[in-house]
Amino acid sequence: MVSQCRSLRKVETDKKGKYIVAFDPLDGSSNIDCLVSVGSIFAIMKKEDNTIPTAKDALQPGTKVVAAGYALYGSATMMVISVGNGVHGFMLDPSIGEFILTDKNMTVPAKGKIYSINEGYTHIWDKAVKEYIDNKKDPAKGTPYNARYIGSMVADVHRTIKYGGIFIYPATSSSPKGKLRLLYECIPMAFIMTQAGGLASNGKIPILDIQPTAIHERSPIFLGSKDDVQEVLDVIKKYDK
Repeated sequence: MVSQCRSLRKVETDKKGKYIVAFDPLDGSSNIDCLVSVGSIFAIMKKEDNTIPTAKDALQPGTKVVAAGYALYGSATMMVISVGNGVHGFMLDPSIGEFILTDKNMTVPAKGKIYSINEGYTHIWDKAVKEYIDNKKDPAKGTPYNARYIGSMVADVHRTIKYGGIFIYPATSSSPKGKLRLLYECIPMAFIMTQAGGLASNGKIPILDIQPTAIHERSPIFLGSKDDVQEVLDVIKKYDK
């Protein structure tokens, strides 16, 4: 298992399994004291041989993920998971201590009315991101989008799946490689979003096509409704010419 808390945790060889787990145990941990929703994120990949596990075994692209999901700890506890055939949500019923299927075949709307990004970093965004967000706020370009940013990726992405729109954590001049971790934040959420009918990109290529080179590698991410993500990718492409 690899996680945000440690690079690699090996299992005793007589107990080893056939799978590798990439895990963010507590996403949004800076929000705990103020009782904002936090969560956990995971992706599961198959180990490709029977040798003793090494860190290299975890460096697999999202196309090799066999299951991914997240748990959201908020007004209720919810588990959202996909094993590659759609996305399903399970709510914890504390009276019986069981997770109940409450959201079958979750799908993200093709277009939303919400953008989610930390606008405190506006001064270090690139021109493409600035233009896209300005367009989403300009009444002359259509009905302005609503801004919603919680600061917990699990909560922001869960809302995006439910209501549509776009979640953005871009590269900046101070973090040119992005801020979120590829293996245990971007790839699992990209897998879920794609399975729900949305898109997920680093601005150049789909997140799931990226070949990780390090466990704690970072990446920019744009994910959400197909039309919204495609719109920001078109703006980025204009500046790349």
